[in-house]
Amino acid sequence: MRTRFHTDRRLTVRMGLTLFLLGLLYVGFVAALIVLLRSWVLVAVLVGALFVAQFWFSDRIAMFAMRGRPVAREEYPELHAVVDRLCAIADLPRPVVAVSEMDMPNAFATGRSPDHAVVCVTSGLLRRLEPAELEGVLAHELSHVAHKDVAVITVASFLGVVAGLVVRFAFYSQIFGGGRRDQNTAIVFAAVLGVSAAVYAISFLLIRALSRYRELAADRAAALLTGRPSALAAALTKVSGDIARIPTKDLRTAQAFNAFYFTPATGREPGIERFFSTHPPLGQRLEQLGRISAELGEPAAPGKAG
Repeated sequence: MRTRFHTDRRLTVRMGLTLFLLGLLYVGFVAALIVLLRSWVLVAVLVGALFVAQFWFSDRIAMFAMRGRPVAREEYPELHAVVDRLCAIADLPRPVVAVSEMDMPNAFATGRSPDHAVVCVTSGLLRRLEPAELEGVLAHELSHVAHKDVAVITVASFLGVVAGLVVRFAFYSQIFGGGRRDQNTAIVFAAVLGVSAAVYAISFLLIRALSRYRELAADRAAALLTGRPSALAAALTKVSGDIARIPTKDLRTAQAFNAFYFTPATGREPGIERFFSTHPPLGQRLEQLGRISAELGEPAAPGKAG
């Protein structure tokens, strides 16, 4: 499906490369589990069930975790109007529009395809942003849907989820059943733990690298679609500043879904941990929007945050 969102071949290449590398890792991981657990049927059933659950129900899981709910046009007419206008401009299927009753200003898109997508904003975001800023944020989220990187991130995250579950299972099995296991069983569990931990670490780094680039790609596509990169820059500055003032304890639940958010729920700019972050630094995003503003002949976007 082609839309009027700016085509980003570098994003497409990165998504393809990430899925290819994760696919190789996935094959090796499943093969290792079959050898170690000696039951390909058990491994196939568990892995298949988890994949189906994550891929088909990812939107419901994210909506449930973030307390989001679909809203009717009568409840939020202005929000629906902006989504309708952007979808018409971009020639994109209209997603389900949802709102989460959270004070944290943020937004996210989820769903397995453009025809089965959800765009959700928090009530905190709606209260804080001007109409042009909200349009920029929604264009950013819709670009994720158009580029299909939401589905790619969902699929890419699957391997890390499985590896993490195996690590936990092996760890707790050793703790609570260690006294009843012979030496050979202990060696098998140690091998499973080691392979799973390595797979989790590699998939974690690959997904984070893809996630940072896809955020820059979504900013760029949204700015070009709306023609107002300065409005998106203003929204980024405002949202990031407001999140920084929210107590860390109130952000912890949301942090598990950082890869899907418009801006991460960390409350501060990353230092060395930026290499493991789901989003590029705010300054880098604003710098890119500033360049696009200059190219379009628009007033420059706000300067870098401190």
